[in-house]
Amino acid sequence: MRNFLFFTLLVGGLFSFVIVNFITLDENYELFLDNSGPYIGAEFPKQMGFTGKGIKIGVIDTGINISHPDFFNHKETSRFLKGYDFVDNDTIPQDTNGHGTQVTGIIASDGQLKGIAPMAEIFSYRVSSDGESVPSNLIIKAINQAVEDRVDIINISLGVNMTHNKIDEAVNNAISQGIVVVAAAGNSGPDKSTIGSPAKNPNAITVGATYNNRDSSMVSTLQVEETQFQVLPMLGTDTISDPISTEIVFGKYSRENDFDGLDVRGKIVLAERGGESPDEIVFFSDKEIFASKNGAKGLIVYNNQPGIFFGELIHEYVSEGYYPTIPTVSMTREEGLELKKILESETSGTLNVFNHPDFLATFSSRGPVSPFYQKPDLVAPGVFVNTTSLKNFYNITSGTSYAAPHVSGAIALLLEKNPDFTPHEIKSILVTTSDIITDEYKKEFEFDAGGAGRIDLKKAFEAELIFEPPKLIFNLSEHKTSEKNKIKINSLKGDINIQKVEFSDIENIEFDYEVKDSMLYITSKLIENELGNFEARAFITNNDIMYQIPIIVRVSEASIIIVESENELTFQVKRPLDWEYAKITVTNDKTFEERSISITPKKIESLKLYDPGTYWIEANVKNTEDTFDVYEFYEIKKDLSKQKPIVENSELPERALIILGIIFSLVVIFGLKLRKNY
Repeated sequence: MRNFLFFTLLVGGLFSFVIVNFITLDENYELFLDNSGPYIGAEFPKQMGFTGKGIKIGVIDTGINISHPDFFNHKETSRFLKGYDFVDNDTIPQDTNGHGTQVTGIIASDGQLKGIAPMAEIFSYRVSSDGESVPSNLIIKAINQAVEDRVDIINISLGVNMTHNKIDEAVNNAISQGIVVVAAAGNSGPDKSTIGSPAKNPNAITVGATYNNRDSSMVSTLQVEETQFQVLPMLGTDTISDPISTEIVFGKYSRENDFDGLDVRGKIVLAERGGESPDEIVFFSDKEIFASKNGAKGLIVYNNQPGIFFGELIHEYVSEGYYPTIPTVSMTREEGLELKKILESETSGTLNVFNHPDFLATFSSRGPVSPFYQKPDLVAPGVFVNTTSLKNFYNITSGTSYAAPHVSGAIALLLEKNPDFTPHEIKSILVTTSDIITDEYKKEFEFDAGGAGRIDLKKAFEAELIFEPPKLIFNLSEHKTSEKNKIKINSLKGDINIQKVEFSDIENIEFDYEVKDSMLYITSKLIENELGNFEARAFITNNDIMYQIPIIVRVSEASIIIVESENELTFQVKRPLDWEYAKITVTNDKTFEERSISITPKKIESLKLYDPGTYWIEANVKNTEDTFDVYEFYEIKKDLSKQKPIVENSELPERALIILGIIFSLVVIFGLKLRKNY
């Protein structure tokens, strides 16, 4: 039986299902990714004449609809005949599913629909026929083929919710060859730790999905006194020009007889989903009709079972001509019962429904993926995106699969402007020029959810500085109350003129900085020993252009000291004082090679490192009651790689090596005895 590890294509959609509405266009109608393209600033480089011409993009997916009219050139021949079909083992990667065609259209369609980089050259690598699964070896073959074809960018809108070392090795090899790899984050949100390979790879550019700049990108808010509730606009609800601030009253199930003797005129009605018995059906449209007829200004429906739901006012059973007249939103049962309790005394609240294009899509996968780096890197529109379809038409679809190609197309324009940009420089520019995104209450999304922010191609095109690294992580504790990190600055204009550096506020931490030569030094200092992870940003202004550096400050209860002598590291546990055992794992941040040792207060061991570079240090420290995690970065400067033993594996302790040696000797002796008998 063939042992395949199958990869699920990231073809989800809004609220965990794909939204695909086929539309036809008049011959003279030109669709410029009408909302998402301009919203990420793609019109700016196009106005300057950049189209992605000369840039090669490898799309690893379900293939491409070669006959789509938007994929033809002026000679009426397909522009996208390069690539390979790893499913049928031929040179024609004809799409039979549609996913790859949709991804490609966002990048480089050039017809009634205009992609982000309409003149880019596409190499389509077909690795799946059904849009649902693909053997891992085909992903690796496609990446390696893209390297051989010398593409500039690889777009991978597929993956798994786990780490796959072989795929990560192939991605790292491509990046080492100067190829930018863009990966969709996945559609397993809003749960945390749902990003897998290749999006989990620290060197790839990982893209999550936001709403889009269109009328359907609605969010809603409900605030009662100081409490902010999560509410979702039902399908069919319109935005409102001004928030509704009025009394909230309980209207049972918002049926016709529920309003007998109840004055709801000018008020907001809270109602429970469904009816009094489990088999009673009360449509959301009926709830809205009766609330509206009785003069209510808004309707909130809470779930009749745990969790949130997405209600639809417009459905097949509504009467002809029905259209909702008051804003209607849904909320969880838990919060609904909480609000119902509050309503026992006269209570007012404020309800609002409005467009919010930068709202993070519910399905967009989240981190964390590692204590040593942050994912996703950034976000792009991935909801209700216009693109090319399998049947030579166009459709509207949703998923992080369609956010990633916005970034791939944007990178093509940046590379056309400056072909010498390295993958790390491209990532730095996109991260540090991205726009911060916020939720419905104007609170910034966490880095694990929204990355640094939404891509802003106009700002990226105007960028004059490249920061390496473009993100920072500080590790503090009661024992180590301050830490200094450095960022190398590369100026594209030759001069560095930093006017100011400002930081967002964290109550228990303060920041300071120093600019010296081409380096920016940022110091974090612990003011109060409050444990946890804290997020901030450094805002750097140079020649009146502002950049941002995402910052994570981790304050832990435990702490260690690292002592180096000739590339040999020893570790001292300083906190907790009553520690009994610690496992130390050291990982090379380039090769991901891991080495581990165990120490106790009476047994100190060391690790010899031979290769220069940055290492991730993870210490799991135990006392009688708890385990504490400590994370550090350490830089080895001296190159002793020529002294590196041929066989070295710290995962096998000395005793295990001795046992293996004995077994090997016995096998040899037994083999010699067999030879004597024949």
